[in-house]
Amino acid sequence: MKNTGILLLFFLLTTHFDCFSQQIYKETLQLMGCEFDITVTAANQTKASAYIDLATTEITRIEQLISSWDANSQTSLINKNAGKEAVKVDKELFDLIERAVYISKLTDGAFDITYASMDRIWKFDGSMETMPSEAAIQQSVTKVGYKNVILNKDSSTVFLREQGMKIGFGAIGKGYAADKAKALLISKGVTGGIINASGDMNTWGKQPNGNDWQVAITNPMDKTKSFGLLPIKNGAVVTSGNYEKYVLFNGQRYAHIIDPRTGYPSTGILSATVFAPKAELADALATGVFVLGIETGLDRINQIPNIECIIIDDKGGIHKSDNIQIAN
Repeated sequence: MKNTGILLLFFLLTTHFDCFSQQIYKETLQLMGCEFDITVTAANQTKASAYIDLATTEITRIEQLISSWDANSQTSLINKNAGKEAVKVDKELFDLIERAVYISKLTDGAFDITYASMDRIWKFDGSMETMPSEAAIQQSVTKVGYKNVILNKDSSTVFLREQGMKIGFGAIGKGYAADKAKALLISKGVTGGIINASGDMNTWGKQPNGNDWQVAITNPMDKTKSFGLLPIKNGAVVTSGNYEKYVLFNGQRYAHIIDPRTGYPSTGILSATVFAPKAELADALATGVFVLGIETGLDRINQIPNIECIIIDDKGGIHKSDNIQIAN
């Protein structure tokens, strides 16, 4: 889940200054089953509304492309034909799946595009009274495995090797939609803005006063406070957090983010925030780092150019990648 780890302190101007030709406009919409805040700079409300409508149409298009709820979508057809035959898909979807498989490899399966194959045996709605059995946990991930996604670039086909396998875009789809909406608005001449997909944030340009957009990293142990401000310059920031959805057994906190390799919920981390050029990449890596853990997660991030990370452990400790700086 990518949502509550970022306190959205945009420092948006509420007063319009005559010396600025651009002003800030924002709309909140329900898209892809969650809340999107679309913020643009524009000369007037009419232009801003037109830009926001363009972004909304693009996000809706992406949802139709990657939806596993729509029985007629290409993603659903891939899943229906698992273990049977390869499915030809549009180049856009093929390329997205190819990138997701690459990130699955990069994170050693901590992020796995086939996570949708997992049996949902963990409940984080307060109804669980006992842990699932070890056998049930092991059984829950038997169909998970990105190595069984067979891609044929020449024919643009996707084949899931085993029956019962499924791919899903829950940990990457909103970020991808934010990237596409941002690219479209830039192509239409929008000089600055923010696409905030329930915490998957993607920014470009500057505020009309010339300042960078800024976000604050929320303290997951006290959501009314933050650890510090960071300017976001034409990039994305995504947080994975477990401080709202978790269960406690024998004094141990188990996050709602499940390790697709083991079937067990992740432990030891309250939130992992990733900064990247693209929201799609930040989205997937935030999940991967959360599952990998502090040491391995930061080591992996430090090996990837232009990617930074902040981890807050379950004791409230802050761990940062090598090149990140926080303004308190």
